[in-house]
Amino acid sequence: METITSRDNSLLKLARSVREGKTTELIFVEGLRLCEEALHSGLTLEALIVSEELAAKEKSGALIAGLAEASTRTALVSEKLLESISYTKTPQGIIVLASRPETSEQLFAARQKQSLIVVMHRINNPVNVGAILRTAEAAGASGAIATQNTTDPFSPKALRGAMGSAFRLPIWFGPTYDEAIAWLTRHEVQTICADLHAATTYDKVDWINPSALIVGPESSGLSPEEIARANMSVRIPMRGPAESLNVAVATGVLLYEAARQRQNFGVR
Repeated sequence: METITSRDNSLLKLARSVREGKTTELIFVEGLRLCEEALHSGLTLEALIVSEELAAKEKSGALIAGLAEASTRTALVSEKLLESISYTKTPQGIIVLASRPETSEQLFAARQKQSLIVVMHRINNPVNVGAILRTAEAAGASGAIATQNTTDPFSPKALRGAMGSAFRLPIWFGPTYDEAIAWLTRHEVQTICADLHAATTYDKVDWINPSALIVGPESSGLSPEEIARANMSVRIPMRGPAESLNVAVATGVLLYEAARQRQNFGVR
C-alpha cells in the first residue's frame, strides 16, 4: 500500500474528479458500510484510499485487507488528506473508486423477468433517488429506470441513500421519458403513474402482471401530458391536513402493495 503525502497526488486528483462527477467512468464510494457493499456486490475496484487512523484499527483490518486485495491500487493518507477528497462532514476514513456499473438498455432488458420496474422521472434530489432504489430492491423490484432528467443514481449522495442497492439492482440510466414509455409498451409492461388527483386508489390496481410504477418530482409531480402517456394513474388516500407524501415514501407504499399482491399469487 503506497503512502500519499500531497493533496496534488494524481490519485487524489482523480478522486476529486470522480466525486464531482467530472470523471464518469468511475463512481465514488465512501464509508465502511458502503465500501463493504461494493466489495460483496462484485464491483470492479480501481482504487482504495484509507486514512492512517482507520488502518491502525484492528476491527477494520479484515475489510481493508479484502478491499485492498480486490483493488488495482491502494493508498494510505493522513486524516487531513482524506478530508480533502471526502464529501461528508465526518469522514469514516475509507474511500473506494470503482468502475461504474453498466446502465445500458440491453443489460437492463436482459435481467427483466416478471417485471416490477420503478421509473424515476425528473427527480433531482439524490437522497430521494437513493432511498427509492433501496426500497425498490427491498420490495423485490426487478429494476429501475432513471430518465435523463433525473439525478445520477451513482452520485455519492444517491449511493449513500441506496446503501448498496444501486450496486445490485438493474438500472437503465439516461433514456428520455418517451423512450422509457415506448420501451415498456413494446415489452408489454403496464405503466402506472403516481398522481395525487387520480380517481383510482393504489390498492384497486392489478399489480400482478408486468408493471412499471412511474414517479415524478415532489415539487410538481408528473405533468398531465406525462400522466396521459401511461396506461393508468393511482393515488394514495390521504387523511388529515397532509397533502402528500415524500416521493420515496410514496414509492415504498405502492411497491409493497405490488409485492403483497404478487406474493399472494406466487409471482416473484
